[in-house]
Amino acid sequence: MPIIRVALNIPVDTLFDYQSNDATQHDIGLRACVPFGKKRVTGVIIAVGSETQISIEKLKSAHCIFREIEPLPAALLDLFHFCSQYYHHPLGLVIMNGLPVKLRGNKPVKLKESSSNVQFSLTETGKQIDLSSIPARQRVARRLFTELHHTTVLSNLQAKKISPRASKLLQEWIQLKWVSAMLIPAMVTKAAKIPPLTAEQEIAVSAITTDIKQFNTWLLHGVTGSGKTEVYLRIIERVLAHGKQALILIPEISLTPQLETVFRARFPTTHLVSLHSGLNDTERLTGWIQAQRGEAKIILGTRLAVFTPLPDLGLVIVDEEQDSSFKQQDGLRYSARDLAIFRAKENDIPVVLGSATPSLESYYNALTGRYHSVRLLSRAIKNAALPLIQCIDTRTNKTQEGLSEPLIKALDRCLAEKHQSLVFINRRGYAPALLCKACGWTALCQRCSSRLVVHLRDKKLCCHHCGHRENFPRACPHCGNQDIAPFGQGTQRVEETLATHFPTARILRIDRDSIRRKNAWQDILHAIHAQEVDILVGTQLLAKGHDFPNLSLVGILNADSSLYSTDFRASERLFAQLMQVAGRAGRANVTGHVLIQTEFPDHPLYHALQKHDYDVLAKTLLAERKTAGFPPFVYQALLRAEAHNIAIVLDFLKQAANLANPPRSVELFDPVPAQMLRLKGLERAHLLVQSSSRRQLQAFMAEWYTRINTLPAHKVRWVLDIDPLEF
Repeated sequence: MPIIRVALNIPVDTLFDYQSNDATQHDIGLRACVPFGKKRVTGVIIAVGSETQISIEKLKSAHCIFREIEPLPAALLDLFHFCSQYYHHPLGLVIMNGLPVKLRGNKPVKLKESSSNVQFSLTETGKQIDLSSIPARQRVARRLFTELHHTTVLSNLQAKKISPRASKLLQEWIQLKWVSAMLIPAMVTKAAKIPPLTAEQEIAVSAITTDIKQFNTWLLHGVTGSGKTEVYLRIIERVLAHGKQALILIPEISLTPQLETVFRARFPTTHLVSLHSGLNDTERLTGWIQAQRGEAKIILGTRLAVFTPLPDLGLVIVDEEQDSSFKQQDGLRYSARDLAIFRAKENDIPVVLGSATPSLESYYNALTGRYHSVRLLSRAIKNAALPLIQCIDTRTNKTQEGLSEPLIKALDRCLAEKHQSLVFINRRGYAPALLCKACGWTALCQRCSSRLVVHLRDKKLCCHHCGHRENFPRACPHCGNQDIAPFGQGTQRVEETLATHFPTARILRIDRDSIRRKNAWQDILHAIHAQEVDILVGTQLLAKGHDFPNLSLVGILNADSSLYSTDFRASERLFAQLMQVAGRAGRANVTGHVLIQTEFPDHPLYHALQKHDYDVLAKTLLAERKTAGFPPFVYQALLRAEAHNIAIVLDFLKQAANLANPPRSVELFDPVPAQMLRLKGLERAHLLVQSSSRRQLQAFMAEWYTRINTLPAHKVRWVLDIDPLEF
């Protein structure tokens, strides 16, 4: 009897063997429902054989193998294997994490095809079938088959006119490979006008498409507004002409509506799917299957889309490649950008990393020749110049409710000229703290080492780390003083202050709180483009990728908070964020102006920003990192652990360190508590490992991972974080 080896959604790094009567080698990549303890679970078949190390009498039988959709292709299973080995995470957890939620359950999936947008045609196999092989009594089947022979394509509506049973027959024939189903693309009423390429764009497109059928990693380094999206569109056009699929990864769901509109307008007859966490389970599964069948030619998604099965993959694009959102921060801590590069290499296709402010790792790889680099140094729209960036010294220009007098005057001028403006503060809520001025009490989260944020409209105190909410106190719980007050600024408070200064202005706040409703983003973007908004107040959601042609002024608040962080990546992140925010201004025929409120106007970071000179800052930071021994000059890994008591965590990490036997090239540091000690009720610590050799670090981590698994850890949760971005 065949033995199937199944990867299960279990935190144990092994495959599980089961008997199966009807399993064949063709079932590798299919889902199987199997017994596990007293329950049923679903996993993915990784191998089919005849041998097992389990005694036959102890070997359980699989309940069933699901064959309603195609098996996961070998290339995708290879990606899962690489991900498991590189990030030292159980294979079953890796695979099930990469599947849509509906494929993780114990039931076969049923997809209802839309009756109006599906058409069917005979495959080459179907054309070889003789009508006489269908029995005469199956009149509906014979009539349907005859109709398919006579017409090139048959729509779902036409099939249903033949018989209500036609849909069921067509699904059976799809399984037999007699018939293929294709979605009819939604019609676009207005064709998009294709802008001419600038000289720089022409060079970039030509360079990348010259070797379109082989692996290369391209760093498309272009200033904000330089037309990176147009370069993407031209490259995708070449890929689609060869009948291939294009995968475009974006860091934020908020970028999806705008990019989707652009892509649909440019490729109105090409089937496009979006894959992100804003979709419900059925929508996500539908898009995933359309990509797997090869029906969807353009796949636009956030980091999890990197695991989409794509039989005809011809191009991968990672937009805003420097964004930390591409790195998963819990469970399987993978980098979608790095996996995209691996996937492109395995498929021998190009991968394009686009950014105005590349990560220092990518920038260094371009400097050393590991990546190919193409530059876009000027804005794409004629007469559109980079914005003028100035600093407002808040030591001499004191702020009132977070806003300085020069910024208020600039906003007033902008309103008079009927241009839009953006006030950026990367902190949602009303105020970051609630303070008693009498005794110094501040409202703290009981589950995290953080203050509770004031949300005045809801009359709630909220923790932005764990989601804890509690009612606004009437008096200080320590001394009874009723004069407790919010301290600092958040988006809600800035919105309130602006409304006081500009009572007739139409002000719109954009943060995680204001976009929770489904389709809220589409409504907001429509309002901005329809000139229904005068002043935008927003967080980093507004910083990336958005194109607001009438936006002329950007005011930036609280930028200094990241200047002297203990995180060695803080300067890189701050510069990228400010450059992105500044890039929203002056993207069309409106002159852009950026004002940064700061106590340190002479800081080198602000000087580089004013000159729009990423290279100067990047080379300075690279020199600092080389001296200090930080990435990209070393490779790092963290052993993270958490428990209800920090003593237990540190003891576990010390035991793990004692099990390590690192070679001379691998450096092991002492365990230390995390910067934010307590998170979601658990106390955390970590242990850093680093080496100048990625290969030697990986070899050590693989051996150490096996040893750590032998430790008793029933009170401790631990995970290995390879190439960590946050400490």
